[in-house]
Amino acid sequence: MARIVLGLGTSHTPMLLADDQTLQRFVETDQNIKHRDKEGRPVTYGELLEKADPKMAHLVAPANLVARQNVARGAIKRLAQTLANSDLDALIVMGDDQNESYKEDCRPAFAIYYGETIRNSNEQHEEYSKRFPEWYVKNRQAFFEDEGPRDYPVHAKLATHLIESLMDEGFDMGASQRLPEGEGEGHAIAYVHRRVMDAQKPIAAVPVFLNTYFPPNQPRPKRCYEFGQAVRKAVEAFPGDERIGVLASGGLSHFLVDEDLDRAILKACAEKDAKFLQTLPRNKLHAGSSEILNWVAVAGAVEHLDLDWFEYVPGYRTPAGTGTGLSFASWT
Repeated sequence: MARIVLGLGTSHTPMLLADDQTLQRFVETDQNIKHRDKEGRPVTYGELLEKADPKMAHLVAPANLVARQNVARGAIKRLAQTLANSDLDALIVMGDDQNESYKEDCRPAFAIYYGETIRNSNEQHEEYSKRFPEWYVKNRQAFFEDEGPRDYPVHAKLATHLIESLMDEGFDMGASQRLPEGEGEGHAIAYVHRRVMDAQKPIAAVPVFLNTYFPPNQPRPKRCYEFGQAVRKAVEAFPGDERIGVLASGGLSHFLVDEDLDRAILKACAEKDAKFLQTLPRNKLHAGSSEILNWVAVAGAVEHLDLDWFEYVPGYRTPAGTGTGLSFASWT
């Protein structure tokens, strides 16, 4: 039978794509985006700044920003090397979609892409050039190919098998065989292709999308964990002896860094505390922090493996404490 032999988790924020100078500029965007406090209540940047620990100003001094970024850069390299050494036949990538492949006309709670290939290109992301400053747009471009579109391999047979098996398990799956005309893959899978996989030897992926962001049909933590368990069961029913990996793309807390929440989630993954992960308070899973659900799903899929390594970097980038809980992990 096929087996899940590797689990991975990685943040995918544009912050990870920033050079040392760009890191200092995220305050420009964070001042203008919508925020929530640690209890999920809407709040302004100014209100966060007013309540922030005065020590935060020191934490986001340029030298400290770069020092933390270097830790994260090292973690990305280790993650990529682990994947390169894993000898996988396919990598199931669990990530959210943010009005990329699935929009308001039809947004499934769970969906799997089962085309033979999937395209990395930047067309549908050009709207960012209208909403954000030039430096941010240039920084975010690192999610995508430098020299035009590229088609990456998909393990279509495994993807189709997962869809059918998950339907049998009571999950009413969305399914996509192609992307909208002229558009490319979403950021969650794009980051993996461009920043985690070996560009010369890309592994056939199975893109799996969870609607973590947009109400009213966001899957609940318990359902996400059960989804991961069902994915593992489906993999083990796939003919052959293929080696399969599963990766959570995104998270953890953002745009207000919540170290206590992030560390509790990583601890629960290490201790296989399914109850904790299944009962995460939904008020803490808004916007970017909702990507935690991708990790919950992967935790369900790798119950039989052990969390053998993780790196956590509280990615503060402004005096208000905004940023991302930069998180990286492997299960073997």
